[in-house]
Amino acid sequence: MIDKNPIEIRKLNRELAGPLHAFFEDLIESGDQRYFHPHPFTRDQVNHIVEFDGDDLYFALLKGSDIFGYGMLRGWDEGFVIPSLGIIIRKNMRGKGFGKLLMHFLHVIAKERGADQVRLKVYPDNLNAINLYESMGYKFGSLENGQLVGFIQV
Repeated sequence: MIDKNPIEIRKLNRELAGPLHAFFEDLIESGDQRYFHPHPFTRDQVNHIVEFDGDDLYFALLKGSDIFGYGMLRGWDEGFVIPSLGIIIRKNMRGKGFGKLLMHFLHVIAKERGADQVRLKVYPDNLNAINLYESMGYKFGSLENGQLVGFIQV
């Protein structure tokens, strides 16, 4: 039987506030905020993201109305030329290529907006994430606040 709920990547908006809040609650419950903490996972932050009208971008990976992935490109609003990428995929959906899909999408968006590079940070003990990022071409050098800093040409 064909699944009637295809996978989508959508820019976050007011319509997705409830599912985004539920996703953030799942992140807290699963302990994923240990490795992924770009901002608080509160209702106020959800409202900020879905109402946001700046240059930074926030996206959801969905199946039907269920958000199972979250990605962002940030730094443009602060004047940086190289955006910072952040992604998180719900634990039960990892290892299926969705992280790579979301990252490829974000790379294309960054390039389309004029970026030559994208950066990200990852904890040295987050080996699954490091393996994903290196498989995509990220090169790691320095440490920043205990995290490896990686760059990729887009």
